[in-house]
Amino acid sequence: MYSLGAQTLAQLAKALHASVPSITMLIDELASENWVQEIGTGNAQYGRKPALFGLRAGNQAVVVVDISVHDVKLVVFDLTNRVLDRLDVNLRLDDSVAFLEALRGPLETISLRIQENQLNIIGVGCALPGLVDPKTGTNYTYKNLNRPTESLKELLAASFNAPVYLINDTKATILGEHRFGLAKGKNHVLSINIDWGVGLGVINNGEILQGLAGFAGELGHIQLQADGELCSCGKVGCLDTLTSASSLIRRVKNGLKEGRVSKLADENFEDIDAEMVIDKAKAGDEMAIDLLNEVGNELGKGLSIAVHLFNPELIIVNGIVAKAERLITRPIEQAIDKYCLADFRNKLVITVSRLGEMAKLCGTQAYVIQSLLEYEEIP
Repeated sequence: MYSLGAQTLAQLAKALHASVPSITMLIDELASENWVQEIGTGNAQYGRKPALFGLRAGNQAVVVVDISVHDVKLVVFDLTNRVLDRLDVNLRLDDSVAFLEALRGPLETISLRIQENQLNIIGVGCALPGLVDPKTGTNYTYKNLNRPTESLKELLAASFNAPVYLINDTKATILGEHRFGLAKGKNHVLSINIDWGVGLGVINNGEILQGLAGFAGELGHIQLQADGELCSCGKVGCLDTLTSASSLIRRVKNGLKEGRVSKLADENFEDIDAEMVIDKAKAGDEMAIDLLNEVGNELGKGLSIAVHLFNPELIIVNGIVAKAERLITRPIEQAIDKYCLADFRNKLVITVSRLGEMAKLCGTQAYVIQSLLEYEEIP
């Protein structure tokens, strides 16, 4: 019912390869424990319309912790994906024990609000950047989040007394798109997440590609310039150095220092961010438009490699830079036209996410429910 929505007894019996009497007994049991409820009637060609059963929101809830390099979001969802509470925290991700200590206060705040609302937290999902092994909850990029005395996963488990599942932010985003967004019902999709880094989510044959340790999709660290800039990973000329939000801001500031004409020169130099650049570009600022065009072109080059590897039907653009809309998708399309074989491009659609930040939040929620159901940990 979580995956398919409201169902009749006959539909559930067919999906689960069970008899209608057996399904009826299971539904009665789940209803008595307030997990499901009758929510209306389905369609019938003849006779009486069958009852529809769906998940009951009740007081069961999931906490989603969205950690990025610029802030932290704490969101509480019920089982119907409705947001019950939200706390946005001005806390930047840092690979240090200090970050975990700073996170403790906001976790206590949202935990108290959960108690006041008498919610029962059945699971916690945490989406964050880096090389995240979902099986162990280890982040190999931000190693200090795995400290033996109290790791991020242990801190979250102690705060909410519930199972905790960590997932890479790009994987969470593509899961949200596949379950609730433009990728729903599609089997071959790429989701390019352009934030402070660049990540690629891949749906291949209807399944999200994880790789051996959950690392698949690190498109930001393919080399595009052999003599390029030093990347944070220690290598040179990575796609991240050319196309991420941080590289966009760096290009803008370098341009202003060189005396390029732009309305961005009227802004406080240190306060310039990606959204400011996008706003100026939409208002017609030539330098901002040029730089977004350069970013889109480099993204298209990198994506051309992924297109040849995975032959997708759809590419969804997510992240901060996606707010530029056609100013970023147009140069991506032009670069893919230039660098891809024509037959790969013929049926390929490139578009901006309709879910925005909710793709990652809802994807993390879905990952928690999926994990709880697979491992039968729901209390």
